[in-house]
Amino acid sequence: MGIKTALPAAELGLYSLVLSGALAYAGRGLLEASQDGAHRKAFRESMRPGWEYIGRKMDVADFEWVMWFTSFRDVIIFALSGHVLFAKLCTMVAPQLRSWMYAAYGALAVLGTMGPRYLLLLLSHCVGLYVASLSGQPWLCLGLGMASLASFKLDPLISWQNGFVTGTFDLQEVLVHGGSGFTVLRCTSFALESCARPDRRYSLADLLKYNFYLPFFFFGPIMTFDRFHSQVSQVEPVRREGELWHIRAQAGLSVVAIMAVDIFFHFFYILTIPSDLKFASRLPDSALAGLAYSNLVYDWVKAAVLFGVVNTVARLDHLDPPQPPKCITALYVFADTHFDRGINDWLCKYVYDHIGGEHSAVIPELVATVATFAITTLWLGPCDIVYLWSILNCFGLNFELWVQKLAEWGPLARIEASLSEQMSRRVRAIFGAMNFWAIIMYNLVSLNSLEFTELVARRLLLTGFPQTTLAILFVTYCGVQLVKERERTLALEEEQEQDKEKPE
Repeated sequence: MGIKTALPAAELGLYSLVLSGALAYAGRGLLEASQDGAHRKAFRESMRPGWEYIGRKMDVADFEWVMWFTSFRDVIIFALSGHVLFAKLCTMVAPQLRSWMYAAYGALAVLGTMGPRYLLLLLSHCVGLYVASLSGQPWLCLGLGMASLASFKLDPLISWQNGFVTGTFDLQEVLVHGGSGFTVLRCTSFALESCARPDRRYSLADLLKYNFYLPFFFFGPIMTFDRFHSQVSQVEPVRREGELWHIRAQAGLSVVAIMAVDIFFHFFYILTIPSDLKFASRLPDSALAGLAYSNLVYDWVKAAVLFGVVNTVARLDHLDPPQPPKCITALYVFADTHFDRGINDWLCKYVYDHIGGEHSAVIPELVATVATFAITTLWLGPCDIVYLWSILNCFGLNFELWVQKLAEWGPLARIEASLSEQMSRRVRAIFGAMNFWAIIMYNLVSLNSLEFTELVARRLLLTGFPQTTLAILFVTYCGVQLVKERERTLALEEEQEQDKEKPE
């Protein structure tokens, strides 16, 4: 009940006012804290001179972001620009060979970046999973794929295989883990799709074309083999009306997001402050809550920018890549929570949906989530923090189903049925607000640190109870209601579009 129910405009206006005021108040506290801590000794390693003419330093605690847009910026632009140029020439001259061009250019880029021994190492994993696909046994393909993934994530094999990389450079570890991990997932997808289609045998060349597509190679996102193969095999791809405009808009949006992050880090030191727990503990409750929230928002922006740039290139190649992850601000259920839509789609197709079915039964859902997070743990690299993150999010996903089953129980179902649809929506939003903060806390463990998460939880739930706890829940409730209103509007627009397309 209450899913498609509109609330009064005045009520939604009040929610917007409360949320805007709360965000502004928390932002002011973070800005003042950033100004006060800019010259602290504990901040020195994570800060560098920024806009000196206005006395602003810059937060550079995220070394990946800094490397992408400083020392590796020119390399990334050069590699992707070369890919776009050669892809365009090939599409004009010999479109039937464009998939070969993608693979050749990608393999040469990997060879030049990582060296011939690393390229041969990846080829050996590709050949191994290709041979497994010939058996037609999905369990063998998935098992070998997970064994290959484990060899890149667990010692002593991880140290031995890392030795295949030629030379040393700042992002070496990131590129090794990204290229190796995504290679295994792509090869496993190829093997499983081959097993699912015994009437059509794919060749090793199809696998290499799929794996060495450069824009997806190191950082993803990952497309399942069936989608990639069907799209890249089109001899004369045709663009939809207005598609080029959307590609330009996506590219422009990525540039704007990069500039916005750069400006933001000159005023808000959201990555450096949590590293100094003594300083963070002196923040007001509102600023501390905003700091926890902004850490997850930044991780979403980081993923959106990365996938936005890559997806722009992929769309120029007439591909339809996975969309960027859903913004953390719009999340209030664990089922929608992911920071990489490509990996999420991969896991859902081959593990979660395969085991869990309709996700309506408690035991199959428990087995499906445990299997899914076991593979996710292996993908992220097993360690204590990853174990804790996986357990918490696995529990959150199952707890949602348990609460849903409880809500369908006779007495509770009758109580909700007695409520108006608007009141039902308000009640559900209260639970959504609590779930929102569970999502933030459970993911803050891996995105920041366990110690900072404990500090936030203690301040918001214990020392700040009941004033801070209830105030933050009310602000979050306002945000959930606005998100629900947006979802309702989009659902109605989609229904209207479908009605227009129906023949009269």
